[in-house]
Amino acid sequence: MRPNTMNKFGAVLDDFGMENVLDKLMEDFIRPISTAFFPEVGGSTLDTHHGFVVEYGMDRDVDLGFHVDDSEVTLNVCLGKQFSGGELFFRGVRCEKHVNTESRPEESLEVKHHPGRAILHRGRHRHGARATTSGQRTNLLLWCRSSVFRELRKYQKDNSSWCTECQREKKERQCQSIAATKLELLRREGEAAL
Repeated sequence: MRPNTMNKFGAVLDDFGMENVLDKLMEDFIRPISTAFFPEVGGSTLDTHHGFVVEYGMDRDVDLGFHVDDSEVTLNVCLGKQFSGGELFFRGVRCEKHVNTESRPEESLEVKHHPGRAILHRGRHRHGARATTSGQRTNLLLWCRSSVFRELRKYQKDNSSWCTECQREKKERQCQSIAATKLELLRREGEAAL
């Protein structure tokens, strides 16, 4: 079975009997870290996972297009080999409504993979991987999910606690409201002075 809809080369680790090991990794390490760093996306309630490995190289998948993961929190571990390229690029956290909106310069981040190092990020953090230009890169990914967060999200209209575009829109509405209130107060002061 393919590891996900975007990668052709890799394997789902639960198919090889690693479900209990990955559950333990999520429960003992990822959930406590996510509780501290990602509470707004259910970090303390992570309860399921999808674990897989993917391979990149000239005879494998070369890069990974811009996307979001089907997770609340993603662990991405570079397992190594000799390679160049393959940097991850991030472009802001978005909800479903804003997933295709433009990125702002302050949302751009690029991270170089190093064998033996891991990156932990929100699943809704839009990202991709640049081309692996030489060698072969292998990564282990663990998409951690929260059934509680997913259920609550169905009824949530405002995602400004975690979507940067919702935050920007909310701030813009607040500024417009303050400006309108100031204009109204100035108008009233002007009428009172007459």
